[in-house]
Amino acid sequence: MARQRIFSATPIEAIAAADSVAVIGLGRFGGALALELEEAGTEVLGIDRDEETVQSYNGRLTHVVRADTTKEEALRQLSLPEFDRVVVGIGTDLEASILTTSILLRFDRPTIWAKAISEPHAQILSQLGVERVIRPEHDMGKRVAHLVRGTMLDYVEFEDNFAMVKTRPPREYWDRELGTTGLRARHGVTVVAVKRKGGEWDYTTAQTTLYDDDEIIVAGPTSKAELFSSLM
Repeated sequence: MARQRIFSATPIEAIAAADSVAVIGLGRFGGALALELEEAGTEVLGIDRDEETVQSYNGRLTHVVRADTTKEEALRQLSLPEFDRVVVGIGTDLEASILTTSILLRFDRPTIWAKAISEPHAQILSQLGVERVIRPEHDMGKRVAHLVRGTMLDYVEFEDNFAMVKTRPPREYWDRELGTTGLRARHGVTVVAVKRKGGEWDYTTAQTTLYDDDEIIVAGPTSKAELFSSLM
């Protein structure tokens, strides 16, 4: 029998049947993720093998369990095969990360997100069959680098060289309706949303006029979106 310690008033089977997420590894990444999910109303099963860590999340998550997730028996006892979504947030113990992930992949049902702390770690997880490999430090470093380089207020890059950038309208487009600017033909990007000073975000139309104190969201190929954000 795998050793476990569970803090919850609700049966785990009921959690697995609901719109829930299991988070394995409650370190900085996994713990922050689990708490954010819980705050958003998602039921969370948090799992860690460290007693002190488990105690620290007691009462903060729907379920928190001490267990060794490198044992298939432990994962089955916790109804992991019944969960639709599982996040493997184990980072420092590569063996535990790889073993836990390989067991989860045998269950077929869960959609798995797995954290990697290095490129070789990410490659191993991908080779195992994990489609959603997360590299938080690497991805954040890339994002901040883009922000540091230019005048962007925020930046999100998607696959296939596409990005959305929060920035301010260049001077030449102030006090002009978007439909009269030829902005997309000239710069290869689209202004998809605008936020007035003190207001809320709204979709743009051809009749939307941009002002100097607006914030805008621009979408397009990464290099073009970055270039547009640098215009003054």
